[in-house]
Amino acid sequence: MNLDNIFNAQNIAIIGASEEPKTVGAGLVKNLFNSGKNIYCVNPFQDKIFGIKTFDKISNVSEKIDLAIIAVPAKIVLEIVEDCIKKKVKGIIVISSGFGETGEQGKELEQRIKEVADKAKIPLIGPNCLGIINLNKGLNASFAPIQPQKGNIALLSQSGALIDALIDKNTKDDLGFSKIISYGNEAQVDLSQMLLYLKKDKDTNVILLYLEGVKNGKEFFSVAKEVAKEKPIVVLKSGKSKSGEKAISTHTGSLAGEYEVYRAVFKQTGLIEVDSIEEFLDIGKALAFQKRFKNGIGIITNGGGLGVLAADYCEKLGVEIKELNKETIEKLDKDLEKVSIKRNPLDVLGDASPERYEVAIRNLLEQKDINALVVIQAMQIMTEAEKNAKIIVELKNKFPSKTIICCFVGNVLIEKAVNYLEDNKIPNYSDPKRAIRVIKSLII
Repeated sequence: MNLDNIFNAQNIAIIGASEEPKTVGAGLVKNLFNSGKNIYCVNPFQDKIFGIKTFDKISNVSEKIDLAIIAVPAKIVLEIVEDCIKKKVKGIIVISSGFGETGEQGKELEQRIKEVADKAKIPLIGPNCLGIINLNKGLNASFAPIQPQKGNIALLSQSGALIDALIDKNTKDDLGFSKIISYGNEAQVDLSQMLLYLKKDKDTNVILLYLEGVKNGKEFFSVAKEVAKEKPIVVLKSGKSKSGEKAISTHTGSLAGEYEVYRAVFKQTGLIEVDSIEEFLDIGKALAFQKRFKNGIGIITNGGGLGVLAADYCEKLGVEIKELNKETIEKLDKDLEKVSIKRNPLDVLGDASPERYEVAIRNLLEQKDINALVVIQAMQIMTEAEKNAKIIVELKNKFPSKTIICCFVGNVLIEKAVNYLEDNKIPNYSDPKRAIRVIKSLII
């Protein structure tokens, strides 16, 4: 299936278009209108929608249609899909719910829609989905309530509401997206096909996947393994419990299956599994901002307790803290006289100046077998957070092959420093546990 016909669409028909406030049809029209695409509103009950002429049927549109988006009651979706096929549209998204997630009757209707789309060889995403967004083409073919930022992360989700939440959560962050795909029930275009599409997508470097269940497990895991070799896939799996499995069946109609099987296969295929939305976004940001590396890190801190916590998490997660070699210790002895204990984690003491941070960071980055650095900072009366942030960015530019993750702990006092770090693609995490969990995910 050629998914370019969906993600690069120019002429788009919205069947079920509306101007009624807080409706799916209105949300689709507004987002597509703001996308600057040619849109054709299909609604037999209105002459105009937001001043745009409407059509009774898609067949009455004289122009060729790249993408048809269907947001009508489930009982007439099949008829509309058949109209779209007669019109020779190049792609279809079915937003409507009321299919496989509702029971046997819905499953039968969903299967019939798949069959007619297959026969016509037209790609169909959905049903029961939010739609898709292609930030690099300025296309928002969804009813998401807010426009996400552009970046290099593709987000795939069986849950449209989760997509909305993640978009909103990141409006003030530097985390941006290339493609956002709400695929719902996977009636025809399935998850494996979407992953293969993203593998070839030059705008996507990282894939975030919210997963409830898969329809063809063998095919999915084979494809995921292939894609993960080139682009990391971070997966947030729901339905790990019996209660969760039951909830999934009424959400997208998926079969969750035994979680232990999923967990084992995730590990075998190289997928990075996370346990929370926080980890999902933390690791996605790190992969988008920084390079992956071989095990072996350094830790620098101005708070001994924070350094000890980081060391504990490293041991628990299998992150290797490298011993400082003789050459590094000699240089630190010369340049950091006030710091009497030279070891990794390196405690530069609570009164550390930016100059002391600079010496410590530079010398640890110079040690060849230290492949990444975690820089921890606790705000104390003498701490200069913004200067420290600028030093970290400067040294990252001097050592582009080394990965740096920051753990500036605080809130108001570190806000400007953290913004500067993340504007320069150095991620910050406010808890050593989060920082080390991210470090673990970056190890290859």
